[in-house]
Amino acid sequence: MSALRIDLGRFRENVRAVRARVAPADLMVVVKDDAYAHGVEAIADAAAAEGVRWLGAFDIATGVRAKAVTGDRARVFSWLTVDEGEIAEALEAGVELGVGDAGYLERVGRVAAARGETAVVHLKIDTGLHRNGVRVEAWPAFAARAAALEAENAVRVAGIWSHIAEASDEEDDAARALFDEAVAAARAAGLRPEVRHLAASAAAWHRAEFRCDLVRVGAFCYGIRSAEGPEIPGTVPSATLVSEVTAVHGDTVEVGIGSLDGLFSTLAGRMSVGTPAGARRLRAVRETTSTIDGWDGAAVGDEVVLFGAGDRGESTSTTIAEAIGTVGEEPLLRVSPLIPRVYV
Repeated sequence: MSALRIDLGRFRENVRAVRARVAPADLMVVVKDDAYAHGVEAIADAAAAEGVRWLGAFDIATGVRAKAVTGDRARVFSWLTVDEGEIAEALEAGVELGVGDAGYLERVGRVAAARGETAVVHLKIDTGLHRNGVRVEAWPAFAARAAALEAENAVRVAGIWSHIAEASDEEDDAARALFDEAVAAARAAGLRPEVRHLAASAAAWHRAEFRCDLVRVGAFCYGIRSAEGPEIPGTVPSATLVSEVTAVHGDTVEVGIGSLDGLFSTLAGRMSVGTPAGARRLRAVRETTSTIDGWDGAAVGDEVVLFGAGDRGESTSTTIAEAIGTVGEEPLLRVSPLIPRVYV
């Protein structure tokens, strides 16, 4: 049987390491993509139990799931621009909305007013990444309109935020300057945001001046370092993909996991797996099975670790990613949802 084994203790240790690094800024643990394939409900609960007060969800459905688990223990922020039906769903659940478009601000205000509620929003300024967000030249009018909606109790502006490119220190410094100007303009318009959040994982870890009041950290909380990036002290991968030996063929063994389960076929010959005898080379990946180098005494039912923390010599998600030129979380995100998640 194959499984993605999630060590919640390791996850909580990672969270503690990240919180210590970014303090006194608050930490928002990002739970997009089903909490990086770890499972939203289990991760949201573990994060809240560790004292995390903010969770970040890309889409409303994920945000609603996270909020249902955490209740008043954590605030949940979702930044995907959605239609009026999903806005209503978010308001019903108590999910806070990232708003980076004037038209979207109007829709949020309209839905909230119709429901007799106040939508909690975070206004997004485009600081150069061009991943959603209001352009600098349109920001003053946008902030003024948000202030007017706030006066009508249709919205409450809880935060100002942005994404940065993390391409170079020079570009990020320019983005931060634009962000600071946007915050000042918002305050001049009469807004009083509780939190400013600009930095994601890499900038939050490496550049203290980017942390503001709140940082959004995803991969590092799961022990996933950036591809080609340095190790993140105090963190270790919290997910381990395991399978079993299904057949022994001389100097090779077959395991019951393949490309249909999410393993990249291009990894053949480019990664190590962990076995009872230590690291062995992955030789081939087929649709439902894979072949690895064998070892003395190999038997059907032996557990093999496809990737994890390296405890048995296996590759990590990030070293796999580096072998094929992608990002550290992608091997995890490709694991089929049909593979059981087992919590330890």
